[in-house]
Amino acid sequence: MRKHALAATALTIAATGAANAGGIMRDGDRSQILFEEGRNYVEFTAASVSPNVSGSLLGGALGSGGIQKSYLNFSGAYKFQPNDQWAFAIVANEPVGADVSYVAGTPYPFSGSSASIDSVAVTGYVKYNFSERVSAYGGLRLQGLTGNLAIRTAGLPLPPVYNLNVDQDFRLGYVVGGAYQIPAIAMKVALTYESEIEHSFIDNTGTNFDVTIPQAVTLHAQSGIAQNTLIFGSVRWQEWTAFEIRPLDFLGGAVAIASEPSDIWTYEVGIGQRFNENWSGAFTIGYEEDQGDVVGNLSGKDGFTSVGVAMKYQKEGWEVTTGVKYFDIGGARTSIGANFTDNDAIAAGVKVGFRF
Repeated sequence: MRKHALAATALTIAATGAANAGGIMRDGDRSQILFEEGRNYVEFTAASVSPNVSGSLLGGALGSGGIQKSYLNFSGAYKFQPNDQWAFAIVANEPVGADVSYVAGTPYPFSGSSASIDSVAVTGYVKYNFSERVSAYGGLRLQGLTGNLAIRTAGLPLPPVYNLNVDQDFRLGYVVGGAYQIPAIAMKVALTYESEIEHSFIDNTGTNFDVTIPQAVTLHAQSGIAQNTLIFGSVRWQEWTAFEIRPLDFLGGAVAIASEPSDIWTYEVGIGQRFNENWSGAFTIGYEEDQGDVVGNLSGKDGFTSVGVAMKYQKEGWEVTTGVKYFDIGGARTSIGANFTDNDAIAAGVKVGFRF
């Protein structure tokens, strides 16, 4: 059973890793808290992400400057397991987000433009164990989304100034999944489906437009391969082609202010090692294919490769996990012909958990 703790070490890495995954995703599938040991389990996670994303036009003559700001991401969760058959959990997190800002006062066409998207979600889960090996789970998610845009397009055939602020919109989605486990070797395979959530907003003319946070499927797998050693990984697909921000008062809706041209697969594999009664660690490698797409001017990235490490210290009833991950962000070309290359990001996270 101790091998399961190694997987938890990796999850802090996974949480910070999502910060630079497909589209505007900042946090991944959190259903796996249902498999944490103990009758009561509480955790708090904080992640800090520092991106370095910039591009240029005309062979480097016009530079965009750094367009993505550093940010913090928080989550909290509680799991309650009254008996061997049932487990319940509630998770509060910030699943998606964006914070883009072009330096003002430069000759770059989008100088002074900015965009931000903020979210909050609360998901309630329930899991039923049909046997020691087979379980099913699901739940409902209440998600709030808000944002603001300030677009400046000097020298481009677009409105020179466009501003939009939208109030927070709350909508419901759902999660379903199932898992197969062999506890003796710490093996678990779990498949989770997260429904799309469609938010509705109003533009400056009072006309409705929708923004869809797309559906996703995540496969989690882990297995002990030796005493105190665990391998683990995940594959996530998300239908990012369903996402776009297209208010009708911006060129009559003919052009999306933000969109994703491809669905995105995100991969991660790692190994965890328990060193002694108190200390364990993990190493991960992540990958998201560079699609070669023309990306939006509020993005500047396409795919990544990442490496991460985490360390966990645990005592009876509590544990602290810290992790850091480096991202080599894939190069991208935007719709106005700007090239974004040699970009990267660093994410660091800490998770504190209590069992009682």
